[in-house]
Amino acid sequence: MSPNGENEFFCDGITEEIIHALGEIAQLKVISRTSSFFFKDQKASVQEIASRLGVSVIIEGSVRLGGALLRISASMIRVEDEARFWSQTWDRRKDHIFEVQDEISLLIADALRENMGHLEIDGHLVDNPTQDVDAYEEYLNGRILLNKWNPTDVNLALQHFEKVLSLDEGLIDAHIGLADGYSFLAVAGFAPREKAWAKAAEAIKTAQKLDPGHAGLNYILANEAFFTATDYVAATNYALASLARRPNYAEAHRFLSFLYGLAGTFTKSYEHLLYVKSIDPLNKETRFYEAYYHYRTGNLPKAQGILDELLAENPKNLPALVVSIYILIHQEAFEEAKALLAGIPEELIAPQERQGIRCLIGARQGHPDEALLAELEAQAVLPESQYAHSYLFLSYAVLGQNDDAFRMLEKLFEVRSSVLQLSFSDPLVASLREDARYAAYQKRVYPRMAPKRRKKEKKASAYVLDPEEAQAMMGRVHAYIETDRPYLNPALTLRLLANQVDIHPNQLSWLLNEHVGQNFNEFVNTFRVEHFKALVLDPSNSHISLVGLAYESGFNSKTVFNAFFKKTVGMTPRQFQKSQA
Repeated sequence: MSPNGENEFFCDGITEEIIHALGEIAQLKVISRTSSFFFKDQKASVQEIASRLGVSVIIEGSVRLGGALLRISASMIRVEDEARFWSQTWDRRKDHIFEVQDEISLLIADALRENMGHLEIDGHLVDNPTQDVDAYEEYLNGRILLNKWNPTDVNLALQHFEKVLSLDEGLIDAHIGLADGYSFLAVAGFAPREKAWAKAAEAIKTAQKLDPGHAGLNYILANEAFFTATDYVAATNYALASLARRPNYAEAHRFLSFLYGLAGTFTKSYEHLLYVKSIDPLNKETRFYEAYYHYRTGNLPKAQGILDELLAENPKNLPALVVSIYILIHQEAFEEAKALLAGIPEELIAPQERQGIRCLIGARQGHPDEALLAELEAQAVLPESQYAHSYLFLSYAVLGQNDDAFRMLEKLFEVRSSVLQLSFSDPLVASLREDARYAAYQKRVYPRMAPKRRKKEKKASAYVLDPEEAQAMMGRVHAYIETDRPYLNPALTLRLLANQVDIHPNQLSWLLNEHVGQNFNEFVNTFRVEHFKALVLDPSNSHISLVGLAYESGFNSKTVFNAFFKKTVGMTPRQFQKSQA
């Protein structure tokens, strides 16, 4: 990172954009920002990182910024043998940042394809969000601050986003940043609710005009539909639209897992949970949603184990605390539940939620606090008393007072009391499901999605050939290799060879991996090994070292040469030489 740290936001932004660009390649599983950044400034081993992230290749590097100049370094490490099989450094101008990000993303993708297997890579991976580099810097600074999710930093982030829009009002991500920030302040109670929601709505409206299909925009709309409009179907559709634009969007996968879990569609919920665990396993939100899934499906020990880990890292994690209390209530550990609730700082939990949980504990014990019930009933008259609505519903349900429970549930439809959407299907109200009215309400709270038209089958890749075509094209490749021996060039790449034989790089990649059964480096190095063998057997080369002959054969790394030779020939180069004496 930058030597003095003051440009860390810019350097982190470059890293994040490259992660995002690589994630757009369908055949790659790329770990998302939060889990990748988990190891920043840590001295973890390659094996530890790989184990926790579930990856086979690790990319590491640095970004240094000095005035108008950038120096970016990157290297790739194969986890299996911890070999650093690719590295490169770029010196570029900061005002060409988008071109630089695209260039580096493509080169990294190419190197992965050449070493790991077939990938279909577009001509470019990074779009220019703006022509104004100053606006982009302001945006990156704002995004870093926004991701800290505390009122001080979020307010600073909003200032940066406003500055962005004064420079380039068309930068949609800044509008989405404003919507995110104001929504957070409104929900958390750190700004006047109506004013903050109005500003969020204004930013969303502008973003919709710029790009209605934007993944981040649709994710915000999904949250707004659920938490503000209490429209379960709209929330689900917006989340699906987010994934339609960006299939690897971790936030949308988490939210869909949550939505499907509420409705009891646990198979779909688990599918999205598994995917997000594969690309963002160390994100605290991923881990909380996993715990919540296990709570909903009745695996309380598994849920509590994850929640305990989260609370060990952050004792003020309110969602983890609340679900932990629910689990204790399930287990009838009422005194422990009361103690855990009492230990939550006043500034962390809304007074009405604390009252509601106390009421629920008493109700589940069979000793309801009538005064507390009456107090919550008085508060429930107000439309904004969502916690009162929710905990009265839960309390009446566990008491078996079904009429009162359903009476309170009507607040969901009368005043859009969105917290009731979570409580309606909570495992604590399992007994309420035996009431015939519950099924009817289920259809109202979580309406079934309209059946989608069957998607047209995906067209086969344009680069896939039938066996006869593949054989003919490989014949062309082999003929060129035999005649021109391009493998002797140590700088040979798949793109360069594809250009030489007039084949699209994606098609050549497919040919080698699917038809020949080798990745590009294996294919080329096989010819280099055969060339090396011929040189070793030639007496006129007896004065040249084995490493020298390897370099003359097109290898540019002694380590790569020795490893590949032994793997393919079954003996070391020295042993081969002796066997031919």
